[in-house]
Amino acid sequence: MEPVGKNISLRIAVMLVGACLTMVGGCTNFVAGSRNADGVTLFQRGQYQEALQQFQAATYADPNNADGYYNLGATYHRLGQLRNQPESQARAETCYRQCLERNPNHRDCHRGLAVLLIEEGRTTEAFTSIQTWAAQSPSLAEPRMELARLYAEFGNKEAATNTLADAVRLNPDDARQWAALGKVREETGNSSQALVNYQRSLEINPGQADVAARVTALQSSLAQQSLALPPPPGTTQPVVAGQPTPAIR
Repeated sequence: MEPVGKNISLRIAVMLVGACLTMVGGCTNFVAGSRNADGVTLFQRGQYQEALQQFQAATYADPNNADGYYNLGATYHRLGQLRNQPESQARAETCYRQCLERNPNHRDCHRGLAVLLIEEGRTTEAFTSIQTWAAQSPSLAEPRMELARLYAEFGNKEAATNTLADAVRLNPDDARQWAALGKVREETGNSSQALVNYQRSLEINPGQADVAARVTALQSSLAQQSLALPPPPGTTQPVVAGQPTPAIR
């Protein structure tokens, strides 16, 4: 698991090594923030039981600390995955839901809960959970971003595209959303529009090497396609010097 800042795929194999913890959240008190930070360090060392103690202490110090409950959930989730412990998975779900009771818009927690539900074969519940979040937060782009992830993971690229289009309308200055929209459009063969979306993402955040690479690749591909196209009807092919031209009969 890694500190917040990396995009996390909903694929279970990636989730096993790529979940994220929250060190300090918003206006938490100093003790809770310190406990969360210490817990993240322990977690990164693989000292899961010690991390759990720190995260539990964070919730004691601040019972309304959503990050503490999320961190507890993510740690139990990891233990459940690594050790095949159903009881840890059940504790993870409880902690995720306690987190969302305190912060209904906690993105990482919504994502962690959705992954957990999918792992347990409760895919419909995972979709319902994110859809409910989106319905309850109509002005937020984040739930639509997460819902689009789900649609894309399960092969519904049209729904993913439409949902991401809604997200960028709500927040047109989010580079991640434009990049995600470009990726889905590229995967569905809409290369020209994907290029526009990637370029918009780079305008907002130029420091995206992977997006810049996709722009270069698409520009090259589209240029080659343009050269391969036949000339429009009614245009005259240029005569190459040194070659005979057909006689007019």
